[in-house]
Amino acid sequence: MSNTDLLKELRIERHQRDDHGKGSGRWPWIIGVVVLVLLAAGAGIWWWSGHRAVSVHVAQAVAASADPSAGAVLQATGYVTARRQATVSAQITGTLTAVLIEEGDHVKDGQILAKLDDSQYKAALDTAVAQAKAAHALVNQYQVQLAQNLRDASRDETLAKQGLVSKQAAEQARTLADSARAQLISQQKNAVAMDAQVVEAQVNYDYCYIRAPFDGVITTKDAQVGEVVSPFSAGGGFTRTGVGTIVDMDSLEVDVDVNEAYIGRVTPSMPAEAVLDAYPDWRIPAHVIAIVPAADRGKATVKVRVALEKKDARLVPDMGVRVSFLETKPAVATQAPKGVLVPAKAIVKRDGNDSVFIASNGKVHRQAVQPATQAFGDMRLIPDSVNVGDNVVVSPPDDLHDGSNVSVRTP
Repeated sequence: MSNTDLLKELRIERHQRDDHGKGSGRWPWIIGVVVLVLLAAGAGIWWWSGHRAVSVHVAQAVAASADPSAGAVLQATGYVTARRQATVSAQITGTLTAVLIEEGDHVKDGQILAKLDDSQYKAALDTAVAQAKAAHALVNQYQVQLAQNLRDASRDETLAKQGLVSKQAAEQARTLADSARAQLISQQKNAVAMDAQVVEAQVNYDYCYIRAPFDGVITTKDAQVGEVVSPFSAGGGFTRTGVGTIVDMDSLEVDVDVNEAYIGRVTPSMPAEAVLDAYPDWRIPAHVIAIVPAADRGKATVKVRVALEKKDARLVPDMGVRVSFLETKPAVATQAPKGVLVPAKAIVKRDGNDSVFIASNGKVHRQAVQPATQAFGDMRLIPDSVNVGDNVVVSPPDDLHDGSNVSVRTP
């Protein structure tokens, strides 16, 4: 084969060049679309991971007290409760014509709280009083009649001895006197029965006035004028069984649930200190009243009753409270350390520094802190950088960072 023939074999025809060019031109477009899809997917995953709300549990930073846990053997949470409270109701069924209480009113023992329609009971009382008066009037009449019959019998007996009247007439006079005496006794008993009916009618009439059973404060008002109240649950939702609730504020104490694993550390009359969630700066001296001899199987806790040694108007039933059980009662007050107390689990290492995450308005802010070395039980003292009332995240997850969206959950 000549050189000319070889050159012809190696030459590429025009139509072959065009087909090859068209096929190779599509690949860059395909590769570009794939890259864009991957970039968009990565951006979406990055945006979602950075903006999704992380579920966290928070605790409130509280003010540090003067050596708050010096000698503290245990801390527990609970609620303020009233040992003496009552839902006041009527003892009879009736319609309310007046309700004289509002929430927050201070009332005295025996004070009228509400009134029922008393027209029926007033009429019954008036009738009983009239019948009793009539019965007593008959008693007076029989007394006068008996006195006259006794005089007649005595006179006839004297005349009979003188033979001026017959013995039969004297006996009839004596019988008449004895009959009058029997009638008098019967009427006297009837008058006593009528007096008892007056007392009964008076009691029923007094039931129309609902009174405070003891000194206290009205916490709820449960009925209005025009509603029917009854001591029984009759009439479904149309009958009230209570007018209001009264609480004896002098009987307020604290009920706390102590983990049964630590109940051995608590003893009766043990000194303690209570801090209300609503007033973290107010520390209330307290002591243990009693350990209730029953355990909650579901929560594995034992209830402990704690007496508050100082009380004022800030105390309200069902307030949350944290109690520190102390080894010894503090002798004198010392100056409180500067800073706030937070759970030890709220402090984590981030970038080599101790930090806490403060939750506010659905986001968290990472705050570098320098905890004090002094021990406060399961709490840590942070001298600065965190304010009283700040919600700090307990046991922050590893993916939590400054600016993360969070949703607060209850423990």
